Amino acid sequence: MNRQTFLAKNKLVPQNWHHVDATDQILGRLAVQLAVILMGKHKPEYTPHHDVGDFIVVTNAEKLRMTGAKLDQKFHQSYSGHPGGLKQVSYRWMLENKPELLLRNAVRRMLPKNKLARHMLDKLKVYKGADHPHQAQAPEPLTVS
Repeated sequence: MNRQTFLAKNKLVPQNWHHVDATDQILGRLAVQLAVILMGKHKPEYTPHHDVGDFIVVTNAEKLRMTGAKLDQKFHQSYSGHPGGLKQVSYRWMLENKPELLLRNAVRRMLPKNKLARHMLDKLKVYKGADHPHQAQAPEPLTVS
């Protein structure tokens, strides 16, 4: 019996493509499940210091939901670095105008805080409508509970 710990190497673990329809999904609950798949924690070959996660294509990002009054009470903040350069927009405005950025930021904050997270986040493709340019990769439909 082999007692050595298996460590995945780069490009040796196959990376699959998944398609998720975000219609009527709750933002935070969807982001948690997407972050797990991007990191590769759903695979038995998971290795923390290698990118073994899968690619994810998310469509219908404008149809996400948020519970409670979060749409009007939570704000997306950006700061330019100059005095008085703080900009705040409500999540309702973000959901109507930039839903891709809203979902991408939610997933980004659930990934590890290191350089590897940038590579993981590059595998997340978010689109506003029902169409996406990744039909050639034949993404498998992923049911998100």
